[in-house]
Amino acid sequence: MLESDVIVIGGGPAGASCAWKLRQYGREVAVLDKETFPRAKPCAGWITPATCRNLDIQPGAYPFGILAIRRITVHAYGRCFALPTRQYSIRRSEFDSWLLERAGVPVHTHRARTIREEGRTFVIDDAFRCRFLVGAGGTACPVYATFFRDRRPRPRESLIVTMEEEFACPGADPVSRLWFFEEGLPGYAWYVPKSGGFVNVGLGGKHRGLVGSGKGIREHWDSFEKKLRRLSLVRDHEFSPRRHAYFIRQDTGPMQLGNIYITGDAAGLATIDMGEGIGPAVRSGILAAEAIISGKPYSPARMSRLSLWSFLFPIV
Repeated sequence: MLESDVIVIGGGPAGASCAWKLRQYGREVAVLDKETFPRAKPCAGWITPATCRNLDIQPGAYPFGILAIRRITVHAYGRCFALPTRQYSIRRSEFDSWLLERAGVPVHTHRARTIREEGRTFVIDDAFRCRFLVGAGGTACPVYATFFRDRRPRPRESLIVTMEEEFACPGADPVSRLWFFEEGLPGYAWYVPKSGGFVNVGLGGKHRGLVGSGKGIREHWDSFEKKLRRLSLVRDHEFSPRRHAYFIRQDTGPMQLGNIYITGDAAGLATIDMGEGIGPAVRSGILAAEAIISGKPYSPARMSRLSLWSFLFPIV
């Protein structure tokens, strides 16, 4: 049986950030993830200057593709206007893998299924043992399902469903775009250019609003696909989008139970205005690590619930 002081289940931004911070303080850490990195991960891939600071990343020193975004074209209620911003777009397949490698901890490809407490330790599938356990496995995280489902319920009204795709698009328009509430969508759609001629396109909205509107996410996608072609933003591409579901933040219960912690999408921490998840995932992973190191309580009190302000008026 492999033993480690801390085991993090999930190697995405939350888990990698937590492992990285713990390793800086000399703690023994291992990461379990059901997938092998690099992995395909469609995502709009916005990161803010605050996220770069939290991760001690200088954009110019990041070894993979990163694109500075200085303007967003916004479409809302029949109007179109440009807003200045200071953000970056990355490809999650590169970003996640780099974060995990940079953490410098053992990574095991393993799908965690059963977790039990044994004395003052936690045993995972009779194969791994630890004193501290961090759940960073996304919406379906087994740490959340085993220990937090009843203590921190995720209300259905906070469920977000998305469809998105990332692909090579030679000659892609370099301007990022957002469309809010079009055709009754209870959310927004996006077009985000990436470095190297890639783009990510997608849309998302509140599940409850979609059910009430009588128009499903697939129907909204079909309309969005036609819009992208009509605007000549995408040409000669056969779409094959992927669906994803996650929860925006509702502080319905604890994120720590003794020596067990949940972070990122496992805790349902996406911002309530934009449904943005990378920043909260990184921040929660670091806060969980600091709580383990210091022994102080871990809570979301030091995390913002909103992201629109930081998107439009970031602190440089």
